[in-house]
Amino acid sequence: MSDLAVSPSLLTPNVAAPTARSEAETARMRATAEQFEASFLSQMLKPMFEGISTDGPFGGGEAEGTWRSFMIDAMAKQTVRAGGIGLADTVVSEMIRMQTEQSQTQPGATA
Repeated sequence: MSDLAVSPSLLTPNVAAPTARSEAETARMRATAEQFEASFLSQMLKPMFEGISTDGPFGGGEAEGTWRSFMIDAMAKQTVRAGGIGLADTVVSEMIRMQTEQSQTQPGATA
């Protein structure tokens, strides 16, 4: 059973990564990471709504089925605005780390 134990460090995002070069760059990375998290959440929410019937006294009929994907996308974006699931933090941290590694190897690189 101990073979299946997950290290707590694998579940905790590395938020203590190096900082980006500028505020604007950090803001762009954050926006991109949040868009990625919203897209991911949208894909995870879609199966939850697939079996729901749109007929009945309180159903929206065909229109509900047509607009459901937009509603799911809006729910995912709202979830990210409310704090999300932490995926954006991990993505930003990784983007900053990769950017720092790249900038450290480029000035001294000879090829």
